[in-house]
Amino acid sequence: MKALRNLRLIGLALAAVILVGTAGFHLIEGWPWFDGFYMVVTTLTTIGYQEVHPLSHPGRIFNVFVILSGVALVLVGIGAITQALLEFELQTFFGRRRMQREIGRLSDHYIICGAGRVGRSAARELARRPVPFVIIEQSEAKAQLYSAQNWLIIVGDATQEHTLRQAQIERARGLVAATTTDATNLYIVLTARGLNARLKIIARASEDDAEKHLLTAGADSVVSPYLFAGQRIAQSFLRPHVVSFLDTATTHLGVDLEIGEVYISPRSRFAGTTIEGSRIRQDRGVIILAIKREQGMHFNLAPDDRIEPGDFLIAMGEPNQLRQLEQTAAAHS
Repeated sequence: MKALRNLRLIGLALAAVILVGTAGFHLIEGWPWFDGFYMVVTTLTTIGYQEVHPLSHPGRIFNVFVILSGVALVLVGIGAITQALLEFELQTFFGRRRMQREIGRLSDHYIICGAGRVGRSAARELARRPVPFVIIEQSEAKAQLYSAQNWLIIVGDATQEHTLRQAQIERARGLVAATTTDATNLYIVLTARGLNARLKIIARASEDDAEKHLLTAGADSVVSPYLFAGQRIAQSFLRPHVVSFLDTATTHLGVDLEIGEVYISPRSRFAGTTIEGSRIRQDRGVIILAIKREQGMHFNLAPDDRIEPGDFLIAMGEPNQLRQLEQTAAAHS
């Protein structure tokens, strides 16, 4: 901010005036260093104390220059501080207005309730994609920590209807209830399901018996960070290479590789073709691992297995290859 840069320059100029003034009184009048420093400070602050020692004529001339330069810098500094505060307030005001407008335009987005470690990890993954999302966090201090990320954040209680409506829940695609308490997540799920029956809701559970209550309240799936962490630790002992592969494919650790899902629209060029006939592997370098249908997940695909409209291809490849395949699969043939 320009005003802050000006304040730094003014501070350096004031420090220079103090040093020059202190040295001047020491050299011209022969005063001790502290007496010269004290004289400069009382002069710049316009307190009006009498002179520390009687001044000679050259000392008075020098003091005039100290007064003019120092007082002018002090006044300019006060003006710069006022400008900095005004700019900060205006930026905060217009920043909130801009965020409100962007939240009001959201559609087909995700809502993350809770900006803790789980919510923050989910937000990073959605931002990496990128897909639109908004965070609801009750703590103003915690919300301020992520303002530098340029994420859309609403400070409010996610259990309240008006807060979820402010996040445009009627037009949202999914919601994550990721607060630190199961009771709060349960209230969020109940309120969200009542506002949008088509919404996909994923809830965090800390206790084992909370999962069934969250599912009954309307959550589509429940994730327990502690259960997942325990399974991950055990699998790292038992199947370390499998865990390493999944890390590489899902979190981009070292290799630009990703596992994604590709929707086959009814009029897609791939609809009705076989795995071999689609030439997805040959032309696009993407490996089809499985096909998800309403009947379930189909693995170990044969070359003559057909790709049907409405299928989701579970595919692995480089991120840009998957994005291109998604666009092609969703387009009309």
